[in-house]
Amino acid sequence: MAGTIRNFIEKNYLHFNAAALVDAAKGYEAHLASGKKMLISLAGAMSTAELGISLAEIIRQDKVHIISCTGANLEEDIMNLVAHNSYERVPDYRDLTPQQEWDLLEKGLNRVTDTCIPEEEAFRRLQKHIFNIWKEAEDKGERLFPHEFMYRMLLSGVLEQYYEIDPKNSWMLAAAQKNLPMVVPGWEDSTMGNIFASYCIKGELKASTMKSGIEYMMWLADFYTDTAGTDGIGFFQIGGGIAGDFPICVVPMLYQDMEREDTPFWSYFCQISDSTTSYGSYSGAVPNEKITWGKLDITTPKYIIESDATIVAPLIFAYLLGQ
Repeated sequence: MAGTIRNFIEKNYLHFNAAALVDAAKGYEAHLASGKKMLISLAGAMSTAELGISLAEIIRQDKVHIISCTGANLEEDIMNLVAHNSYERVPDYRDLTPQQEWDLLEKGLNRVTDTCIPEEEAFRRLQKHIFNIWKEAEDKGERLFPHEFMYRMLLSGVLEQYYEIDPKNSWMLAAAQKNLPMVVPGWEDSTMGNIFASYCIKGELKASTMKSGIEYMMWLADFYTDTAGTDGIGFFQIGGGIAGDFPICVVPMLYQDMEREDTPFWSYFCQISDSTTSYGSYSGAVPNEKITWGKLDITTPKYIIESDATIVAPLIFAYLLGQ
């Protein structure tokens, strides 16, 4: 029987962005029911917005088969897992003066909109453990992707002593337990990416220990080829930026650059974005533009929900979970 949230959405969300939300959710459901796979991309600070509360269950119920996310989302879910009690909310963040922002810095609080991530409890707590994982792998001659190192750290149990939320609400922990396929384009610009680079500059680690973005694309090409069949994979994009642009490009690369002309287009596309359509904006581009780039077919179901992803994504996930 359909849950309260699902019933509410179907009864009340009848027009405009609300109707687009329902259409996209029903399309996602139909896509899975037809036996096809789904990719979810995470931009922005969705982990700090605690998307894990709903996304972790989507992962556990096999309603997503691969995730593309920024390095920030990769690490910030784990930071929330181990340092939640030291986060500070700043509801009046719009009124902060430069001096007040500086005061937050001096207190070791890095602000993401209305939420401050505690440097000592979050960044530094992870740093000492992830360094050990990096160093141990390097000493063994291993090379891994950024998310694989994070999976290894989570599954080792070394962080369990710090857990400050119910671990079922960590999407990274759910992903690690499933060994969910993942790509993390542009990982270098994340906090952990910066920290890794600092160790390389100091000569304590080798850059080659970390697999690169090009290797992520090569891996993704194989994954898409092996998984898409003749019908393609779905693409559910939360926000814009590199988390979405990187993986969606694998299709035109395969059939244009690799000349694999039997490569299927992405077979479902939805983007949740509050970016307005403007000149040259990828995040604000309407889905039809992707037809010209060989990413989507004319017949690909396409949805765009021009709204706040922190509100919309949990509603769609609740709908898919029958809540």
